[in-house]
Amino acid sequence: MDKYKPVSFESVLKRALKDPEIKKEYDALEAEYSLIEQLIGKRLEKGLTQKELANKIGTKQSAISRLEGGKFNPTLSLLNKVAKALDTKIHISLN
Repeated sequence: MDKYKPVSFESVLKRALKDPEIKKEYDALEAEYSLIEQLIGKRLEKGLTQKELANKIGTKQSAISRLEGGKFNPTLSLLNKVAKALDTKIHISLN
């Protein structure tokens, strides 16, 4: 019998977020990951592949992959192009 029980990502995250330093870093990334999640969700909702979205805005699939992977900081101009291609708008607020 295996002595190791599988753990869920959520339980590991919950435990890790009890550390104030980890929580601070996690919170600092919240806006970025929220945007990524929304972009991917909208693209999938529209039934588009990364390549199809890239073609709609005149870029390469690899650029969409980097955007969705959080591997580069997009310009507001690029985000507006993506939003338009997904028939949506960007709303930015400072809280």
